[in-house]
Amino acid sequence: MPNKRTFKNSPQFYKEKICLNVLAGSKENAADICEATDGNVLIGLLSRDYQSNEEAVSAMREYAKVTGNRISIGLGAGDPSQAKNVENIAGLVQPQHVNQVFTNVGATRSLLGQESTIINSLVSPSGKKGFVKVNTGAISSELTPAIVPVETAIGMIKDAGGNSLKYFPMNGLEKMEEYSVVAAKCAEQDFILEPTGGIGLDNLGEILQVALREGVPKVIPHIYSSIIDKETKLTKIEDVKKAMNIIEQIL
Repeated sequence: MPNKRTFKNSPQFYKEKICLNVLAGSKENAADICEATDGNVLIGLLSRDYQSNEEAVSAMREYAKVTGNRISIGLGAGDPSQAKNVENIAGLVQPQHVNQVFTNVGATRSLLGQESTIINSLVSPSGKKGFVKVNTGAISSELTPAIVPVETAIGMIKDAGGNSLKYFPMNGLEKMEEYSVVAAKCAEQDFILEPTGGIGLDNLGEILQVALREGVPKVIPHIYSSIIDKETKLTKIEDVKKAMNIIEQIL
């Protein structure tokens, strides 16, 4: 890709209040996304999309080269059966960002062997404002819901070595009352918030505005299927640019 900028391996997205997290259907698509966002992006790569961890590690290292390691290793729709794969892949790839279920954050930090990579922890809406569901692991997700106060969940994530709360599934604007309280608690705890699920260009602005209004220090919205071309499976660059325009207007 000779016409593409070379993105240095630096945590540029740490400096920004809002950072997009989007999927890429190819290395060229990933490079185009980096170009369109001026590097303020995380490229989601899902462990479940690969036949083996070895294949995933090889492919993700190639993505890291063309994006300056702006990659985010993901499970795929919060699939807890992928948690251990994500742990092991992350330890070998050393990405800038990892998506993980609540129960596997500590093991992921241990395998990374460093503190610079951001690890989020998946918690789910509980149906009760001020509380989240934390039993998102492979075994625990099949059991009676474990519902705890948001601030307690954040403290537990910090204890395990996590840096961010991934709130999933948002179902677009469906969980906004609960979400606003989650945002306020993240602000109180100086914690990153990652709203995920059903986010598109039509609701991105409102979701971000709520988080910033509550004082969240950093927001990483995940915009996935809504901006992917169904035929090519590539993330649409024009939609990425539109998302960046929304962010610029808010900031």
